[in-house]
Amino acid sequence: MNDTAQSATADFEGAHVRAKLDHPVIDTDGHFIEIEPILIDYIEKVGGAGLAQRYRNMVGDGRFWGWYQLSPEERRHRRVTRPPFWALPTTNSADRAAAMIPGFWRARMDEFGIDLTLAYPTICLMLMGIADDEMRRGFIRAANMMTADLYKGHEDRIIPAATIPTNTPEEAIEELDFIVNELGMKLAMVNGMVRRPVGGSQGDLRSMSAEENGTWVDPLGLDSEYDYDPFWAKCVEFGIAPTMHSHAIGLSHRTSISSYNYNHIGHFADASEATAKALFLGGVTRRFPELNVGFLECGVGWAVSLYHSLMEHWEKRNIASLTANLDPAKIDQQALVAYAEQYGNDLIADKIRETGTLDGPEYFIQPEDPKDLDEWAACAIKTKQDVHDLFVPCFYFGCEADDRGISWAFDTKVNALGARLNAMFSSDIGHWDVQDASEVLSESYELVERGVLGVDDFRDFTFTNTVHLHGKMNPQFFEGTAIEKEASAILNKPKAA
Repeated sequence: MNDTAQSATADFEGAHVRAKLDHPVIDTDGHFIEIEPILIDYIEKVGGAGLAQRYRNMVGDGRFWGWYQLSPEERRHRRVTRPPFWALPTTNSADRAAAMIPGFWRARMDEFGIDLTLAYPTICLMLMGIADDEMRRGFIRAANMMTADLYKGHEDRIIPAATIPTNTPEEAIEELDFIVNELGMKLAMVNGMVRRPVGGSQGDLRSMSAEENGTWVDPLGLDSEYDYDPFWAKCVEFGIAPTMHSHAIGLSHRTSISSYNYNHIGHFADASEATAKALFLGGVTRRFPELNVGFLECGVGWAVSLYHSLMEHWEKRNIASLTANLDPAKIDQQALVAYAEQYGNDLIADKIRETGTLDGPEYFIQPEDPKDLDEWAACAIKTKQDVHDLFVPCFYFGCEADDRGISWAFDTKVNALGARLNAMFSSDIGHWDVQDASEVLSESYELVERGVLGVDDFRDFTFTNTVHLHGKMNPQFFEGTAIEKEASAILNKPKAA
C-alpha cells in the first residue's frame, strides 16, 4: 500500500491494521454477487432464448425456492428445507455495490486493508448442483464468460474464480480447459461433492430440498461413480489448485423446515470433511503429490480433528493391527465361557449352557473377504508420518476472519508430529456475515492482540499459506498482481535445512 493510499484510507480500521504489517494481505475468499440481468444475457448468448427462459422458470417455479410456495403443513409433510434468506448486504449499500461492481471493489480495497482478493461466485454455489446436464453446464459456462469479462483489467488486485461442475470428470475437464485456454482464468471453484440418485435416475432438481430419499453423496475421491484421476491430472497440468466450495444444506441431517441457522452452521465444514476424507483415503493425495486442494469458508477445526482421527484410526485399524487384535476368530471361546460361569448371573449362565458361547453370529461376526480388510491400500499408509505427509502439505483451509479455531491449526504442541495446518484468511465479503467490509481485517487482527495467534501465525494465515496453495502449483499465479514481488520471495525462499 503506497503512502497516498494510506493517507486516503487512514480512518478505516482495515487500513490501520494493514499499515502495521510487514507483509501483504490476501483475501482467499471474497464473494462477488452476480448481476442477474447480465447473467441472463450471457445464458442467452450461450444457449439461446430457450435456455435463458429455463433459468427464469427454474428460479420462478419453486424448484430452487419452493419452500415459499408451501404452507407450514406442506413443508412439514414434504420435509422441504428452509432455504437461505436475507443473505446479502443491504443496509450497507457501499459493500453491496462493491460486491457487484468490480471497479468499485477495487477502489475500496485499501480501505479494507487487503492487497489482493480471490473473488468467488455466489449464485454459482447453487448452479453447480443442478442435476439437469444442459442447464447446469449452460448456466455455468455463461457465468464463467460473464465473470471473465466483468473482471478484465482488475486482475492485479482481484482474481476472479471460474466455476467447475463435476458431475462427470469429462465435463469438469472440458470446463477447466475452456476457462484456462479460452478465458485465461487461473482460479477455479470446484464442486467437491455431487448428489447422485440411487439407481441412476436423475429425477427432478433437488439442490435446495430436503427430499433426498433415494440419493447419495459422491465425494469424488472414494467409491465414486467415475474415475476422477484424469481431472486431478488436468489440474496439475494446468497449474490449477482446485478450491472446493461445496455446501451440505439439504442433506439428511441439515433439513430443518424452520431454521436456516440450524441448516447453515457447520455445513461448509461438513461438506469439506467428506471430500477431504475421500481424497485422502481414496489415495488421490498419494497419486498426485503436486496437487494442492483448498476448502473454503469451512474453518479449520474439523481439519485438525480429521488429521488426528485418520492417524488414530490407522494406528488401530491398519491391516497388521486389525488382523492381530480385532479378528473375531482369535477370541478364546473357552476363556469367555469361563468368565461367564464365574461372574455371570443366572441369565448369562443359562445362555452359556444353552449355546456354549456369548457371541451372537448375527451382529458382531459377519464373514469378511480378506481383500476387503485393508482400507488404507489406496493411500498406502505405512507410518504416522505418511498420514502427515499426505494430509498437511496438500490441504488448505479458508477460515472466517475472527474464527478462534484458527489457533488450533498452528498449535504444534497439540498437533501430532508438530503439524501446522494451512489456515487462510477468508473475508466472505459480499455475504451476510460481513456487515462492514472495512472492519474484517481488524476483527481478524484482534486474534493477535488477544494472544490467540502469534505474529508469524498471522503472516501465514493472511499471506504465506495462500501463496503456497496457488503458487506451488502455478509459479506464475501472482505475476502481474500487486503482490508479485512479495509472493515471488516466498516461493523462491530456500527450504530450511
